[in-house]
Amino acid sequence: MDMELREPVVAYGRRKFTIEEYLAMEEAAMEKHEYYRGEIFAMSGSKVPHNRISGNVYAALHQKLKGKKCRPYNSDQRIHIESNTLFTYPDISVVCGEDVTLNNDNWNILNPVVIIEILSPSTKNYDRGEKFMLYRDIPTLKEYILIDSGCIHIEAFRLNAAYRWELEEYNSIEDQLHIKAVNEVIPVAEIYDGVRVEE
Repeated sequence: MDMELREPVVAYGRRKFTIEEYLAMEEAAMEKHEYYRGEIFAMSGSKVPHNRISGNVYAALHQKLKGKKCRPYNSDQRIHIESNTLFTYPDISVVCGEDVTLNNDNWNILNPVVIIEILSPSTKNYDRGEKFMLYRDIPTLKEYILIDSGCIHIEAFRLNAAYRWELEEYNSIEDQLHIKAVNEVIPVAEIYDGVRVEE
């Protein structure tokens, strides 16, 4: 039974919190929490396949973007969407140019260009649905990539010239994931290296 739950699980009861209260609590907390419209949600740990995929992708991006204007962040980096109040920790985010943070606080990045989430059975519906809707409120976001941890399946949503989201899917170990927002390619075999998945 999959006990990994990263869909919103309300922490601290049903009381509403201000953003300032959330940020103060998060600074002192041992675990990570999301915040949305006054509610704080617990985030639990991830399974080995999820962590391996995330590590593989982060390592590839870190190497490919070295010395360039874009840089990747891992899941310790908090992202904030001012228009809808969400504070969250994507598995991987990429920022190009200067980091823009909330009130220059050096904690909460506002301007990711790419967000990558690794899917697990308990999170895939949330990440594809409600969370993607919230992410679309990020003015700088150009690409949203979902990587399944149970089988070889990657969905890359890209904002086109008409400001509409288009989907490209990758289902073969022979494919090459093109992250167009940063013009880099990662072999799907490298993404799933060391991970047992259904072919």
